[in-house]
Amino acid sequence: MTTPGEVERTLRAELRGEVDFGAAARALVTMDASNYRRVPLGVVTPRDADDVAAALRVCADAGVPVVPRGGGTSIAGQATGVGVVLDLTRHMNALLSVDPAARTAVVQPGLVLDRLRDAVRPYGLTFGPDPSTHSRCTLGGMIGNNACGAHSVAWGTTADNVTELAVTTYAGAAHRIAAGWDGAPAGLRELVGAHLGLLRTGMPPAFSRRISGYGGLDALLPERGVRLAQAFCGSEGTLGVVTEAVVRLVELPPAPALAVLGYADESAAADAAAGLLPYGPLTVEGMAEDLLGAAAGEPGRGAPSETGGGAGSAGRAVGLPRGRAWLFVEMPDEGGARAVARGADALDTLVVTDSARQRALWRIREDAAGTATRTPDGRMAWPGWEDCAVPPARLGAYLREFRALLAAHGLRGTPYGHFGEGCVHVRIDFDLASASGVARFRTFSEELADLVVAHGGSLSGEHGDGQARAELLPKMYGPDMIRLFGAYKDVWDPAGGMNPGTLVRPARLDENLRFEVLPATPFAREVARCVGVAKCRTTEAGGPGVMCPSYRATGEEQHSTRGRARLLHEMLAGEIVTGGWRSPEVAEALDLCLGCKGCLSDCPVGVDMASYKSEFLHHHWAGRIRPLAHYTLGGLPGWLRLIARLRAAGAVNAAARHLPVPLPGLARERALPHLAKRPFTRGPGAGLPGRASGPGPGSGPEPGPGPQGAGGPGTGPVVTLWPDTFTEYLAPEVGRAALLVLRAAGLDVTVPRGGGRICCGLTYLSTGRLDRARKVLRRTLDTLGEVPGPVTVLEPSCAAALRTDLPALLPDDPRAARLAAAVRTVAETLEEYAPTWRPPRLDRPLVGQTHCHQHAVLGDAADRRLRERAGLVGEPAGGCCGLAGNFGFEPGHHEVSVACAEEQLLPSLRAAPPGALVQADGFSCRTQIAQLGGVRARHLVELLAEGLTDRGTQEASRAAPDTRS
Repeated sequence: MTTPGEVERTLRAELRGEVDFGAAARALVTMDASNYRRVPLGVVTPRDADDVAAALRVCADAGVPVVPRGGGTSIAGQATGVGVVLDLTRHMNALLSVDPAARTAVVQPGLVLDRLRDAVRPYGLTFGPDPSTHSRCTLGGMIGNNACGAHSVAWGTTADNVTELAVTTYAGAAHRIAAGWDGAPAGLRELVGAHLGLLRTGMPPAFSRRISGYGGLDALLPERGVRLAQAFCGSEGTLGVVTEAVVRLVELPPAPALAVLGYADESAAADAAAGLLPYGPLTVEGMAEDLLGAAAGEPGRGAPSETGGGAGSAGRAVGLPRGRAWLFVEMPDEGGARAVARGADALDTLVVTDSARQRALWRIREDAAGTATRTPDGRMAWPGWEDCAVPPARLGAYLREFRALLAAHGLRGTPYGHFGEGCVHVRIDFDLASASGVARFRTFSEELADLVVAHGGSLSGEHGDGQARAELLPKMYGPDMIRLFGAYKDVWDPAGGMNPGTLVRPARLDENLRFEVLPATPFAREVARCVGVAKCRTTEAGGPGVMCPSYRATGEEQHSTRGRARLLHEMLAGEIVTGGWRSPEVAEALDLCLGCKGCLSDCPVGVDMASYKSEFLHHHWAGRIRPLAHYTLGGLPGWLRLIARLRAAGAVNAAARHLPVPLPGLARERALPHLAKRPFTRGPGAGLPGRASGPGPGSGPEPGPGPQGAGGPGTGPVVTLWPDTFTEYLAPEVGRAALLVLRAAGLDVTVPRGGGRICCGLTYLSTGRLDRARKVLRRTLDTLGEVPGPVTVLEPSCAAALRTDLPALLPDDPRAARLAAAVRTVAETLEEYAPTWRPPRLDRPLVGQTHCHQHAVLGDAADRRLRERAGLVGEPAGGCCGLAGNFGFEPGHHEVSVACAEEQLLPSLRAAPPGALVQADGFSCRTQIAQLGGVRARHLVELLAEGLTDRGTQEASRAAPDTRS
């Protein structure tokens, strides 16, 4: 028997692409976006079709199975395997050619769908099938699953849009297939000829979403043109590897319009969907109110709900018409959309022509794959029955019986999907970690398969069967057709080496579950939250999203949120990654995690990799000497407090300027930030109106007379201004500006005494010193005492730590929850507690950076409204600045730090209009802008304070007597 080592050596000798049988490479591909896990021997990343053929020959000679893999977003387990995984995304990802006149494109299998769509959009063309994973799914994966997406009502499935395929089989033979028998493997024509009657009469009723099994096999009938390429689509990697495809393009409507129709409930929407098809829609999508959940959000604290109670309040919160269920009907033009709105028997309608608003509404639907992973009461829900389909006219009746079946088993799920084609997506809160829960999963699956078949439906409507449903295919097709499926597989793959256990002679639906290898711990449950939808793998620049900056910089799976979650999963399982908390594979992957928390908001399931990293580092370095950066940067608050106590800031600044080498543990490419001569709470406060209240010495600056027009001491609500470490020791000018602005708004501002003893623990969290962070936070709560009102925090990372990490670290201390609930940004404070205050008009263009933690945890809606009232035009850049606290100062991170900044931040600075103000509320962001962009950025309160000073000077000038002769 050939050993894995021999296979690896032979592959290395035969291929130009990478061959990796190491623990990390294998761990990254044990799972896709399904409930299943299979451990491969190794991973091969072929460079071209010749490499694919060589890999298949080597594996066939050794009897090692092969699984082709694209974006790994399959939800039924078909992108996992026990042999060699072919990663076709790294090298075989090119758009080879476009023929606009013929409306075709030639693509490689690893090409991401959105890259194809972006390339052909200038020609007014697009690729019709568009699953919600369009930003990271690949054309090869779409061909393997016969993917569809929202627009298949108009443009069909992937099979309908593929004209020619280059395929390499397990032994390395090449086939070029299109229509006709040319290129077919030996014996296929004879097999079809011998079963014409069965193919004509034995298939289930034909409808657009009959994707299950080899459901396109009847495309080989002579009266259907012997469409070999179309029949190959949907084979889930069980027949061969696609190395090139010719795909059909469709005309992109220049001005599509969206009709949103509100219905009383899901059944009413489902019953109505089929009746809208005669209007010629591009898509008919459906969802009910229970899907909205987090998308609807909660009304802001201190502000009344915009919707009130009653039917459809969650929908109206996100701009949907009245109702508890909705159909999204996209039409080629506004006239068509208005015709649908007039003709539909709906409770309420909305026609949207603005493209930005359409995108916002579609985003709710696209994120449903992640949103639906949580039930309304917060429990996790899982795939497995993600995309059953029934003929559209049967959808309403099917959904009513489906809901009843869920209730009978004590399960919950949130259906949504392609109602115009009868395809329903749903994730269900199965218990897949206990024997009784798995038994219920099997029983429910069998009964649901019976229900789908009873309605003339398909077990899979677009994502393939994989391990989740293949075992149940006999219920849908019967024994004769199942035998024909086996013969079809054997003609293409006589040795059975291509993705065995999928579709034909399948594994059981309740084995290889990914949860069974995990320990029953809270951390394991958190890690298992990652379902693999891979939104973190998008490389699309622009927009407010942050996740995942290190993946966008490196393009390596191990540096994506999903990749890190997979490695943590395997670390906990202990089968491949055997080092436990000391695992070097996990440490390497987490080393480039910036702790930006972008995944907390941008990941549809809310994976919080920054917190997972802190937990890992806490255990990884327990009882050991840590890296120097953990003591220097991780202990920054303590060092800065000591320097201030010794009044040594000037000496430290001078030393930093003249040291020939960087401080130990710090990147040599970075200059140290300048320390303030006096901390914020010990400064003279010159030029500030009023005085900071607070008991005892050191409670705040003692200001002198302020500029006219800035207002006197606040007499309104009491606001506590948090003296964070960065404001206290590095940027006291921000604190002074905040005092001026808050008092000008009529607020009574208090600065807590205690100076540097008050800390959010952020630097200890980011370096995994969790015990130290808890100690610091308890000391902070003791020093702070009870606060009478809102706590305004100037540094976004500190505000985020107080709002989320503080109560998580001290769950049994009620003071932690109270402080977390009191935290506000400056903009939130002004909006809630000084709603009538009029900020100064700055009337300037604006660029800069929105802090990652503000984006992920705090939100910036109040900041945008405040900037608008101040006449600031433009938005700070999205993405990540790349410095990310200690990350950019640590050795080995500079290249990635700069790459992150180059994605959005630095280009926005270079393109800034003349006279633009540069805003960055985060100290790290301001430091990155200064060091890489060469300009000074300021906190929003500094810009407002400057405007107040100018306004006061102007008012004083207008009030002065005219002494001119």
